[in-house]
Amino acid sequence: MHLYLLSLIDRDRSERADRHLAFFLAFVAGGINAGGFMAVHQYTSHMSGVVSSLADHLVLGEWALAFLGLASFIAFLAGAATSAILINWARQRDLRSQYAIPLLWQALLLAAFAGSSRFADVNLLGHAVLVIMLLCYVMGLQNAMITKLSGARIRTTHVTGMVTDIGIEIGKFVYRNGATATKPVIADRAKLLLLSTMVGHFFLGGICGAVLFASLGLAASFAFGLPLMVVGIFPLLADARAWSSGQKGD
Repeated sequence: MHLYLLSLIDRDRSERADRHLAFFLAFVAGGINAGGFMAVHQYTSHMSGVVSSLADHLVLGEWALAFLGLASFIAFLAGAATSAILINWARQRDLRSQYAIPLLWQALLLAAFAGSSRFADVNLLGHAVLVIMLLCYVMGLQNAMITKLSGARIRTTHVTGMVTDIGIEIGKFVYRNGATATKPVIADRAKLLLLSTMVGHFFLGGICGAVLFASLGLAASFAFGLPLMVVGIFPLLADARAWSSGQKGD
């Protein structure tokens, strides 16, 4: 079990580890997205809707909502930038935890999300804005991490791209090549299965997130943050052992 958990987020990657991590993070993204909607009635994983609503609010003169949309966009962007900074910093030091560090930071932020309910008692509007920005930041952080880890092959926080690719592969699957076709159209069945499974995990995560947040409130974010912490801690411990061995060797 230890070796399996280590392999999920380790620096040295395999196709199997990429797939399993993608399923896990898609589930987490679905849960957090549903939790955000339960908490503040807004989805936070996809920027298409945020940017569209920002344009709408600007045209309608709804300045407060336009500001919220802009803040959400900037928070997502900042999360992605943070992930890139952390990963590149760790890569330059050849750390095994280069992908685990953003994951652990995400887990800590979800813990902060769970504890933010106290702020709601003081300022309900301010709490809603804080939650939206925090979750957008977390989604940007996670999406950038899995994007860099997979070489831009996998993204887990928005379904639009995955469904588009599923549709493309289905179209290739049902296409009938002519007898004289020099370049036959062939569906990538492995990609189709991967993407379909990821969408399924996102959906299941959304169901679990909605149920947990409806019954437990913001404390339900621990249910998603704790597994992230468990997965992310093993490469960090491996780096700590390597550093300790090097220090003793000196």
